[in-house]
Amino acid sequence: MNERPQAKAGVLKIAPYVPGRSASGAIQTRAKLSSNESPLGASPKAVEALRALDGQLASYPEGSSRDLRTALARVHDLEADRIVIGAGSDELLHLIAQTYLGEGDEAVISQYGFLVYPIATTGAGATPVFAPDKDYRVDVDAMLAAVTERTKVVFLANPNNPTGTYLPDNEVRRLHAGLPENVLFVLDSAYAEYVTAPDYDAGIDLVRENDNVVMVRTFSKIGLAALRIGWLYGPDHVVDALNRLRGPFNVNMAAQLAGVAALNDEDFIAKLQEHNRTWRDYLEQELAGNRVRVLPSEGNFVLALFPQSGPVTAASVNQALLDEGIVVREMGGYGLPEALRISIGTEAAMRDVVRIVRGMDNE
Repeated sequence: MNERPQAKAGVLKIAPYVPGRSASGAIQTRAKLSSNESPLGASPKAVEALRALDGQLASYPEGSSRDLRTALARVHDLEADRIVIGAGSDELLHLIAQTYLGEGDEAVISQYGFLVYPIATTGAGATPVFAPDKDYRVDVDAMLAAVTERTKVVFLANPNNPTGTYLPDNEVRRLHAGLPENVLFVLDSAYAEYVTAPDYDAGIDLVRENDNVVMVRTFSKIGLAALRIGWLYGPDHVVDALNRLRGPFNVNMAAQLAGVAALNDEDFIAKLQEHNRTWRDYLEQELAGNRVRVLPSEGNFVLALFPQSGPVTAASVNQALLDEGIVVREMGGYGLPEALRISIGTEAAMRDVVRIVRGMDNE
């Protein structure tokens, strides 16, 4: 009866990912705080490295991103042949799902986990299973209770996007210890550069010590979001499987060149971390008020929770910000209609956000 190609049923179940808006509408956008991007731009060394593209645009990039893997291995004391580079960490998450999930399988995801996890899971034909959070924090006991004989992958964003909350290393290890050995534990440490909590660990040692753990990271939060660079560190057998499915030239030459240069620009990364620490603390302290709860964050953003009714709601605050050309992220897609996620921006942007929100909260 079908007279045209039909997508797999699992694909048609997917609610498309909707990124944060980039413009405020009729008002000229003064600050885009919806996508957790670098407020200081890109590394000057990365920008300079792109000049090396002159005369090379007709050539394919090196297929395995060898120089970038070598640079990552040097900076993080890793084995280069256990690193996979992707066109953003999103590609790596999809590769994991396509490699380890299929019809009848399940992947366990925290209640407010990154939206790409259920998209990748459903696209692979498997079923996402959501474990409830406890006060906006991943609940290890609930995650373990959601594991069944059908579970093949467990996704954990640490720190989590969009809540900004995190699990200390001992809780991450407790979660992993409770998983069957045939379950792949995916530790998404996209915001690791911004964590200041002393009991946090990005997961390198956990990968080294086990045969069923991978750590996923990104360059997007340190100034190279436009170039889409993600990386994964994992066991040899996982790396081998992913490389069999990965496209042979999946990361372009510009991304590889800029990524190496950005890793070598320690001063820029340190400046970005200090800026984030200063203005994240400021935003958390100044926004919290009579009707606003701000979750403690270990990312480069904060999640602000508002009453569901009354004069100060997420919708009314969002509109007030838009009226002044400030764009933040609405959270309805995450099941958090009462919340707004606000990226750490410039000093001027942070002061404007505080002025607007506090003005409404104190009315």
